[in-house]
Amino acid sequence: MNREGPPRGGEDALVRAIRDLTARSGAIPGVRVGIGDDCAVLEPSAGAALLATTDLLLENVHFRRRWAEPADIGWKSIAVNLSDIASMGGRPRWALVALACPEETTAEEITAFYEGALAVARRHDVAVVGGDTSASPAGWLVNVTLLGEATTPRLRSTARPGDVVAVTGALGRSAAGLAVLERDTAPAGVAAAHLAGVTAAHLRPEPRVAEGLWLGAAAGVRAMMDVSDGIGIDLPRLLAESGVGARMDVDRLPIDEATRAVAAALGADPAAWATGGGEDYELLLTCEAGAFERLQRGLAERGGARLTAIGEIVAGAPGARWLAGGREVPVARGFEHFAARPAASGAGA
Repeated sequence: MNREGPPRGGEDALVRAIRDLTARSGAIPGVRVGIGDDCAVLEPSAGAALLATTDLLLENVHFRRRWAEPADIGWKSIAVNLSDIASMGGRPRWALVALACPEETTAEEITAFYEGALAVARRHDVAVVGGDTSASPAGWLVNVTLLGEATTPRLRSTARPGDVVAVTGALGRSAAGLAVLERDTAPAGVAAAHLAGVTAAHLRPEPRVAEGLWLGAAAGVRAMMDVSDGIGIDLPRLLAESGVGARMDVDRLPIDEATRAVAAALGADPAAWATGGGEDYELLLTCEAGAFERLQRGLAERGGARLTAIGEIVAGAPGARWLAGGREVPVARGFEHFAARPAASGAGA
């Protein structure tokens, strides 16, 4: 592969190079034919439902080349799809990756992109089995389709009054990382480990695949989804599908030390990052009230992310009431494509 552009020989040479990269994973169960034919030939597990998801990532919308390296873009393009499968309690199996980039993109950059994508795919036993490549007239464009399996998929539509609303991990880390990356200099007084942690959360999110698999099979879990656009906007989507409301506690949001340190240094509100920052890729779920402590303990025993209760499902019109210190407050909603303007959500949002 040369340094001036994609491999000599055009698209066929590029496909061969990608095929060689994917071949390093060796044979993967369920793949009869991978890259090289008109279609991949796959064998789903008997009795499992097929899950399918796709995400589109655009330069200067979902990432900026100023700070995102090609390997970061590759990693994130797979990770965000893994999070969707995890939110259904599913096992991710096969990915198709479509990449369009400008003609001046080098072979090294394309290779780095696929190496980043394959690094997170292999971690979760996912095979890249096909896709497409193209020249782009302006900027990078990535589209990944991911297929997975689940015996009993967890849905957004099954929350019930009395359920606990809970979330894995910590919220606001990706927004804190973005705030750091957008600056010309690092915020003063923040430990290097904290800066590295939040920027990694934005550039290379860790999807909760193991947690999703376990929670998807655990008794007492009702509804589940991932937090991609911000809990302030994602939670109302779950509530609308289930036809219920929620009473939420801002003071119980899991916000880690690194996020709080960056917020303090920049004069930002960490709670706003937690509800409206987006791209945390944590799991948001509802469960029977009596099951919460068992689920929390079970994840901890397996080395999974901490599960935190942040509210409860209530009967009534869909919408979330957010409380802080017992008083109702508005919260940042999060990212919304095609929205006319940013919005804040409070009662009935």
